[in-house]
Amino acid sequence: MDEKQLSLRLEKASNYVPNNSKLADIGSDHAYLPCALVYQKKIQFAVAGEVVEGPFLTAKEQVKRLGFQAMIDVRLGNGLAVIDLADQITAITICGMGGTLIASILDDGFHAGKLTGGERLILQPNIGEENVRRWLMDHDYQIIAEELLEEDAKLYEIIVAEKSIVQPSYSQSELKFGLELKENYPDLFIKKWQRQLEKEYTILASLEAATSDQKEKIALFKTKIAEIEELIQ
Repeated sequence: MDEKQLSLRLEKASNYVPNNSKLADIGSDHAYLPCALVYQKKIQFAVAGEVVEGPFLTAKEQVKRLGFQAMIDVRLGNGLAVIDLADQITAITICGMGGTLIASILDDGFHAGKLTGGERLILQPNIGEENVRRWLMDHDYQIIAEELLEEDAKLYEIIVAEKSIVQPSYSQSELKFGLELKENYPDLFIKKWQRQLEKEYTILASLEAATSDQKEKIALFKTKIAEIEELIQ
């Protein structure tokens, strides 16, 4: 993977970055995504944020190797703390993290005044997508697109959102399973939740074999299993 050939999940995420954006790529991983978008002449400017010094230095070296220093500023910091209002960021990408962490990064940035409401959020959680959708709903971000894809035998969701004048309202099922993923990606959707169902059954069997009282947890997992089974029938 390099600036000319992104991984499939990053390529799909990059498709949602509007032309001429000022991008903040959080957890930039070698700055592959902003470098690719600069190479494609798709963005004006990018901040590549890294919280760990090793990846930060690697990203700086990548940007320097390509001669993109004038267009990509690699910054060391936690989450959205790397951006300033003066950057006038219009798109934020956060890819390859758990949904709980992504929601936490957004929440910290929101409370720190780093989100203006004028930016598009392009989010690719590896797990815990429900946490991302719930944060978006609670903070008046409308989900405008979702995508489900498979790469290297792993399934990924991409969630794209923009600030809304009114708070969107999503059902519990939509928060957990997505707004239209079942309709738009039926085969991958079934595969994703069939895998999850197998995991739930394994956990349930372990709970039922336990010597301590696990009635509450057993009831919870039976409910989760029934919900998934109904969805993928």
